[in-house]
Amino acid sequence: MKHTIPTYDLSDISKHRFHIKRMDQHTYHTESILMDKGIHRDSHYIFTFMESGHVKMMVDFNIIEAKDSTIFCVLPGQVHQGFLMNKVNGWFVAIKSDLVPDSVRSVFEESMEGIRPLAVEKTWVEKFNNVAAILHTFYTEEMLASKEGFLVIQSLLHSFIGMFAFIYSKENYSQAIGENRSLQLTREFKIMVRQGYKTMKSPSEYAEKLNISRGYLTEAIREVTGKSAQHWIHQEILIEAKRLLAFTHLTVKEIAYELGYNDHTYFSRLFSKLEDQSPSQFRHSSR
Repeated sequence: MKHTIPTYDLSDISKHRFHIKRMDQHTYHTESILMDKGIHRDSHYIFTFMESGHVKMMVDFNIIEAKDSTIFCVLPGQVHQGFLMNKVNGWFVAIKSDLVPDSVRSVFEESMEGIRPLAVEKTWVEKFNNVAAILHTFYTEEMLASKEGFLVIQSLLHSFIGMFAFIYSKENYSQAIGENRSLQLTREFKIMVRQGYKTMKSPSEYAEKLNISRGYLTEAIREVTGKSAQHWIHQEILIEAKRLLAFTHLTVKEIAYELGYNDHTYFSRLFSKLEDQSPSQFRHSSR
């Protein structure tokens, strides 16, 4: 057990800002990428398209299992660990956040209920394979060295991850609600909370940043999600607290400070209220 959860950067597997790898039964290196790291986070996105096979992993305390033709995404900062990778064929793409267009990021970062694997139809299997194969052939030093070559690669990369966003957005609540002001605010709020929950704890602070009243923010968030703005701030704090309790041996007091609480007793009371058990009880049960 460590003091921190290891965070791996893309530079650990590539000297470029993205990495593409064909997964098949013969690419044992790919299996090591997914399986040998143990519990960890990545500072980049991982987009996985599986044509066939069976994968089982843990992502932020949820057991994720995928079989046959499936797509899946792991966000930067999510704690995960691979358990099983059996007879997998498909593609693995790791990509730094700054290369992911905002329109794609918003599909995943605004997701309220977590990202689960999605089955894809046969026609999409062909599309994913085609785009990934072309992208892979261009993934050479010669193409990456020139500005023009990188533009070609970037376009192909955007096509590949754009297909993920297209399929996930069809599953997302956003289409049912429509592109209204409340939805736009919810997107902005969710992204801000992911980035600022350690220093900004109240809806008022986010409302100020968004140049709106607290009441308007709370009303908009509740309209879209059915829950309050404070609920989503607490959820972000809670998931990070759980990660640190389960996967490090930082004390509860140290975790409170890490999450921006000077008063560790207040943090313990908040955790107990939200989770119906104390931080220590959660730590014990999670192990």
